[in-house]
Amino acid sequence: MTNYQTSRYVDLRKMLEGRRLELTSEVHGKIRDVRTDKGKDREPLNLGESSEIDIQEDIELALIQMKAETLNKINEALKRLEEDSYGNCFECGEEINEARLRALLFAVRCKDCEEARELTEQQTLAEQRLDSSRRGGCVNINDLSIQDLNTRNRRNRNILL
Repeated sequence: MTNYQTSRYVDLRKMLEGRRLELTSEVHGKIRDVRTDKGKDREPLNLGESSEIDIQEDIELALIQMKAETLNKINEALKRLEEDSYGNCFECGEEINEARLRALLFAVRCKDCEEARELTEQQTLAEQRLDSSRRGGCVNINDLSIQDLNTRNRRNRNILL
């Protein structure tokens, strides 16, 4: 390893470990808060207040899940760092730009490969929507991504409110 590679390795490792420590603390704190709040006896004044409490709890749980997923990605990045494959694009094998890694510590693709993947994903989604409109608006739930389902749920919730 050259001095540059050693320095880069040390810097990125410190950043990954620092972010892991920060996220671990946040996740444990949020879980503790949710458990503490669940233990409290709260009697909502009305149905609307009950719905607000449910929505707030859903948001808290979603935040915990997102942070836990990010923590898993950081742990995977640390493993790749130890295996000397961290910072290499999964698609083309080229080294990922250091600025990209600093911005997104667990990046697994270079900018060009990530953009190509996102474009392919958007095209697939557009094709699914076109197929759906050709079937008269009926949607096969197996054709939808989690993001699509979440968007539809938000729209439906807004209609009900």
